[in-house]
Amino acid sequence: MPILYSFRRCPYAMRARLALYTAQIPHEHREIKLKNKPADMLSISPKGTVPVLLLSDGRVLEQSLDIMRWALNLKDITPEAEALIQENDTTFKRSLDRYKYPGRYEEESGVNYREECAHFLLRLENYLQTREGSGPLTFLDMAIFPFIRQLSMIDAGWFNGQDYPHLKGWLEAISSTTLFERVMQKYDIWEAINPPLIIKF
Repeated sequence: MPILYSFRRCPYAMRARLALYTAQIPHEHREIKLKNKPADMLSISPKGTVPVLLLSDGRVLEQSLDIMRWALNLKDITPEAEALIQENDTTFKRSLDRYKYPGRYEEESGVNYREECAHFLLRLENYLQTREGSGPLTFLDMAIFPFIRQLSMIDAGWFNGQDYPHLKGWLEAISSTTLFERVMQKYDIWEAINPPLIIKF
């Protein structure tokens, strides 16, 4: 059975869990503390970041998108979706971190980076406007949603005041799903002496 090392609030781990739960793949969940990473995880993934998925055949997936592709058995996605995910994981994530944690980057204020984030929000708004209907969550939805959610919570007053009707509706729709509620369930920190926590479907 696969073993997932995860941290509940990490957006990368969040999107990996969304994919595993969507695919209904039974697995052992190991919740960790980022400040006290377990030796079992570091022995298979020395880089020390989550998520990490140890497969039954011994292979280790250390990147969230790789875990998503494995879980959903997806080999490719549309070029437009791929480009949005690429931008999310690079320029947008960089600006998001500096907006949320300006002190970490010796920035007096994160407001300028918030404006940079807004450029991506507009691009995503335009993309969502072209989609027909709601339908099941797509690879793009799962890959990007955790980061947009994180941004929306930094300054909810600012975010709610922006003119992104499709983006806001999309965010609310995913946030209110039973899937997301289950993905965000709280678990005790994993310890080797405890019985395994098996996620079943």
